[in-house]
Amino acid sequence: MSTRIERSLFLTIVVLTLFCSYPFAMMSQNISSDPAAAKPPVAKKIPKVITAHGETWTDDYFWMRDKKNPEVIAYLEAENAYADAVMNHTKALQEELYREMLARIKETDTDPPYREGNYLYYTRSEQGKQYKIYARRRGSMDAPEQVLLDLNEMANGHPFMAIGIFDVSRDENLLLYSTDTTGYREYTLYVKDLRTGQTTKIAERVSSAAWADDNQTIFYVADDPVSKRPYRFYRHVLGKSGDELLYEEKDEMFAARVGRTRSRGFILLTLASHTTSEVRYIPVDAPEGTLRVIEPRSHGREYYVDHRGDTFYIRTNDDGALNFKLMTAPVADPQRKNWRELVPHRRDVMLEDVDLFADFMVLSEREQGLPRLRITEFKSGQTHYLQFPEPVYTASLGVNRVFRTRTLRYNYQSFITPVSVYDYDVDKRQSKLVKQQPVLGGYDPTQYQSERIYATAKDGTRIPISLVYRKPLVRDGRRPLLLQGYGAYGIPLNVTFNSNRLSLLDRGVIFAIAHIRGGGELGKAWHDAGRMMQKKNTFTDFIAAAEHLIAEKYTSKDRLVATGGSAGGLLMGAVVNMRPDLFKAVVSYVPFVDIINTMMDASLPLTAGEWEEWGDPIRNAEHFRYMKSYSPYDNIEAKEYPAMLVRTALNDSQVLFHEPTKYVAKMRALKKDKNPLIFKINMGAGHSGASGRYDALRETAFDYAFILWQLGLADG
Repeated sequence: MSTRIERSLFLTIVVLTLFCSYPFAMMSQNISSDPAAAKPPVAKKIPKVITAHGETWTDDYFWMRDKKNPEVIAYLEAENAYADAVMNHTKALQEELYREMLARIKETDTDPPYREGNYLYYTRSEQGKQYKIYARRRGSMDAPEQVLLDLNEMANGHPFMAIGIFDVSRDENLLLYSTDTTGYREYTLYVKDLRTGQTTKIAERVSSAAWADDNQTIFYVADDPVSKRPYRFYRHVLGKSGDELLYEEKDEMFAARVGRTRSRGFILLTLASHTTSEVRYIPVDAPEGTLRVIEPRSHGREYYVDHRGDTFYIRTNDDGALNFKLMTAPVADPQRKNWRELVPHRRDVMLEDVDLFADFMVLSEREQGLPRLRITEFKSGQTHYLQFPEPVYTASLGVNRVFRTRTLRYNYQSFITPVSVYDYDVDKRQSKLVKQQPVLGGYDPTQYQSERIYATAKDGTRIPISLVYRKPLVRDGRRPLLLQGYGAYGIPLNVTFNSNRLSLLDRGVIFAIAHIRGGGELGKAWHDAGRMMQKKNTFTDFIAAAEHLIAEKYTSKDRLVATGGSAGGLLMGAVVNMRPDLFKAVVSYVPFVDIINTMMDASLPLTAGEWEEWGDPIRNAEHFRYMKSYSPYDNIEAKEYPAMLVRTALNDSQVLFHEPTKYVAKMRALKKDKNPLIFKINMGAGHSGASGRYDALRETAFDYAFILWQLGLADG
């Protein structure tokens, strides 16, 4: 019996066994076409009294944290049944959306190959298959294909399949790779002999790894089995038993990551919290060597390292360089006293990354919310920027494995331009399109328009908003609009192309992104203005963006849907508590909504490291009270809320499934409206949802059908 069938049978038995004793309504097999006729599950309450910093409160749904409790699983299955019942009347629309989104995709396709050593590496897809096939050809794409990994075969018997590490040895005979088969981000590391096909398991719970140059030594970082924090750095030698522990990070705020420089000069171990970092190194050609530190950590100082020749290049916020600057240090003695400034700090330009090649370097910068790629020749010192044609776009470096090259690969896309891969001739300063994502079905980019506008926050800050819509646009307040937000960790919410989104745009929906504080669109200060004790700026910025779009007649309250995921799901929970009248509907993905309970439990994955982003409610009473004042779960009230679709996944390790589960249960118990509240749980995936491409399309079709239903567009 297959794993999937066994699991399905188990869940069926659980539901049937608990039917008579568990207090929620089971779905009838005769599902009504009227969504109002379905009866939602009602979760039982088991009061748990919690006390902190002189405050006492009761959590009725704390018991839902236990994934092994069959009552919890039964409740999740009942929620899925209820969601399907409520959405039953949209089945034809879901199928229509799925078919039209699928029709835009070239199902059998090959991604642009990249060169490494003597081979060209690439992934390809085949019609009807969920997953990518990893392959290579020697010398040119005309050579015979060698399949390295077929994820479709590897996924057999597993509900989920993802590749983490993918690194080929220097002699090109061995492949180091890792797989996650549950969605819990628990990767197992393997080595495959590409000559014989033999595969050997190396270690479990591995988050990063890299080859040394001897084709025998592997460096890897293992995660803590409970907190999932990457914390132990090992050296493994093929054929030898027992891996050598080289370093263990004791500070629970720090996580470890190993990588190899493009120069193949060094293995780098980066140890970082949200505000502080430290880098250690071992020469790639002397893997038996001792791990040495560049500069010991100092609280508040971040630095990240790359290598070229006899020099380390160090991107750092040292000495008040809030948006980072670039320093150099001699490999012979790289301690702080020998750092020298190469690129100074700039108040209005964020230095996001540095990529080194033999003869030039590329700085990935961000100015006025837009990414820039800056190329500097080492010999002449000349600098120039790549030029991009649209006012709102995203550009980033692609896969560049060759150190000695005069060709740079980069990716470009916008709301209107599909993902495009370019090779840039550094000498001629010319870009050559390698491949643009095919969009089948006669996609015409001239039918769409993108723009950037600005809202004004309550403190006077200008909040960028990026929009895309199908032309023509008449600003009379009648167009439906989907507004997305994130605003956390200093991560920009980039403007990207999505062929699925055309199914909304072609039905008249405007799509918009609010680039709110807490994200990284406008540098480190933008991040700091939306974290810790200024976190509420993130929520009020989003509200200001929504109000501006209404005031400028792009849309109206009864045509506005808000969406966000993870930390953006926290945003959704906060703004819907603050201004439930502002939105027709909300779609919330894997939402981080039970912030107080999670951040007060250091045993949960990610918690300790997050204290520098949100605050520490365990030891700091001021942090506790501020966080509790906006925590979505703790601030649900007995009032009317908009229609809501909430998604989670049982194996999510970043926002554990119980957070949205508790949130929905409490929302059902307190809300006073009759608007639909739908909760969809993927019982075999993690933070990003379904891993198979066809399964992911089905999920998107469901979500779009909900949005269109709420906007009154379910009939076309």
